[in-house]
This record gives sequence, structure tokens and C-alpha cells, in this order.
Amino acid sequence: MLDVDTIRAFLDDPHVAFAADADAFARAELRPRAEPASDDAARAEARELLGLLGRGWLSPIPARDLRKIALAREAIAAASPLADAVYALQALGAMPIVLAGAGGSTHWVKEAVAGRAMGAFAMTEDEAGSDVASMRTTATKDDGGWVLSGEKAFISNAGIADFYTVFAQTAPGTGSKGIACFVVPADAPGLVFAGAQVLSSPHPLGRIRFDSCRVSADACLAGPGDGFKLGLATLDMLRATVGAAACGMAARALEEAAAHARDRKQFGEPLAGFQLVREKLARMATELTAARLLVYRAAWVKDRGAARVTLESAMAKSYATEAAQRIVDDAVQILGGKGVLADHPVDRLYRSVRALRIYEGTTEIQRLVIAGQLLDRSQK
Repeated sequence: MLDVDTIRAFLDDPHVAFAADADAFARAELRPRAEPASDDAARAEARELLGLLGRGWLSPIPARDLRKIALAREAIAAASPLADAVYALQALGAMPIVLAGAGGSTHWVKEAVAGRAMGAFAMTEDEAGSDVASMRTTATKDDGGWVLSGEKAFISNAGIADFYTVFAQTAPGTGSKGIACFVVPADAPGLVFAGAQVLSSPHPLGRIRFDSCRVSADACLAGPGDGFKLGLATLDMLRATVGAAACGMAARALEEAAAHARDRKQFGEPLAGFQLVREKLARMATELTAARLLVYRAAWVKDRGAARVTLESAMAKSYATEAAQRIVDDAVQILGGKGVLADHPVDRLYRSVRALRIYEGTTEIQRLVIAGQLLDRSQK
């Protein structure tokens, strides 16, 4: 069961009930599903998973209930990293529309939450990862609308999304001041799926290209400069939930490792009887608890009305993802040969957890953010 006792101080009664339901759903509906054997299979599976998630589990997104989003991602990631990726992209694709309150585009939020429309968040480019302001995709005003040109890379759901939340430069050379944000339907003329980028774990990823892609004026969620702020606000809000997903993967790894340590015998006794194995389990459990407290503190602060949770989210994301990497690695070590078999849940977690330390802001960037926040506060 998803442990709510540790984080109970940060939850209201409805969150506790939601956590139990989310955990039951993930165990019953997601855990039994086999891992897709190819990128094409993963893309088809992602669509199937979206339909399952659309049965009410995505409703916390437009409600901006960050604690419920975190609880859902923790439960789902423990059962299926691919399902968590689908959940994450529904949030990333829809949240800018929610935050902007954009009337003409709000139908995408309704469709996304119902599991009928798959979203994507198109910010990253080959030369614009952590340095978002250096993006080269352009948006030019033309005949009452906008024309997008350029290419995005490392875009989750590229090629299978129904809509893309796209960030583009309206005034090259102005950095973040020129970045605007648009909602672009997948069937917009000039929007091209430029190919898959295949990961070691199932995760639809790829490139999209804008060949003079024309969109209407009301496709613009936020104009020059405000688009950059909208993107940062979205990431600031959702970043802690990446930590929640990491906690889910770490909890599953700990569960698998503890079960193996109890059952596996070597030299006439269970692995759990060896002090070095017990030390690993103790460290794994302690780090997981610390990570979860940071994650749900950040979500709680945001849900209480904080305008920004930059420091809290950066701490939660950086610590939880790094801790999860260590926990999953220790689980592999405890399981030994079983832990590196491709069909074992821990190997699946090992291949999936690594990306969490990179997307939505690398650990290194988060630590720079934390230091900057602390130094700014020390001057006041």
C-alpha cells in the first residue's frame, strides 16, 4: 500500500482516500501489464494507458491539486513507469492552458483529462535544454495568426500527441523576453513528426518540425516574454511531482529487494540475515522517507496558495530523483542476477529512473537554483 502515515501531516482527508484508491488502481490495472517490446509497441501502449488514466485519475490537473497529482504519480510510477510518463505529459501539456485560462484552448484540457486527447510539452531543442532562452524555433505574426518554424527534440509523445504546447521565439536575439507559448493541434498544416528518439526504457520520444506551421491568433496562450514565464510557472508547479514519481519507483524497488532478501538463501540463511544487506535496506528506506517528506512539503506549500515554490520544488526534485537512483541501484545489487534480467521489475525501474534526474531540470540546475534562492534570502 502507498504509505500515507509518513506524509500524513501534509495531507487532508480527501488526499488519504485518493491515495488508497490510486494505489489500488495501479496495482490492479497497471502492474499486470507487460512491458512493451519495441518503440512502436510503447506508442500503442501509451494510448491504452491514457484511456485507463482518463477514468478520473487525471482530474487533479485542472483542479491544480498538486498533492493529488503527486500521490497519483507515486502510485502509478511504482506500477508502470510508462504510465507515469503518460500522466506527466497530460499534466505538462494541459497545465499551461489551465494557468493561462485561455478560453479558445480549454477544450484541450477537458479532452486530455478524459483520456481522449494526448498532450505534449514542446520546449526542448538540440541546443536549448537547460538554457531554454537559446531556443531557435520562431513564431512570426502573419495575416492575423502566427507562423511557426523550427525543430524540437526530446519531446515526449512526439508523433502520437493530439496537441502540443509549444514555446517559440518571436524576436530572435532577445532571449527569454521574446518567447511566446502556443497550443498547436497535431494536424496543423506544417507540423511534422520528424522521427523517434528511442530510449532504453519504453517511452515515446522524438522530434517534431514546424515547416511554416500556421496557427490562429487564439492559439497563443501567452505572448512574447509571458510565454517564458508561463513555461517556468508550469515547471515550477509540477517539478515536485517528478520527485513523487521517483519515490514511487524507489518504493517498488525497495519492496522487491526486501521480498528477495527475505526469501533468497545463501550460505544456509536468508540474505536478510547478512548485515551488509540489512544496511542497504535501512539506507534505502531512510532515503525514501526523506525524499517523500520533501516532495509532499513542496506540494503542500503550493496547495496552500504560495505563488511560487521554486526552492521547495528544486529540493524535492533533486533529492528524490538522486535518492531513487541510489535505491534502485541497491535493489539491483541485492537481487543479483535477477536484478539485471530484462523481464524483472527492478531492471525496468533501473532503465526508467535515470531519466528523472534530467528532464524538467537536471539535478545540477536544481542545485544552482537552490543555492541562488538561499543566497537571495540571506541578503534580505
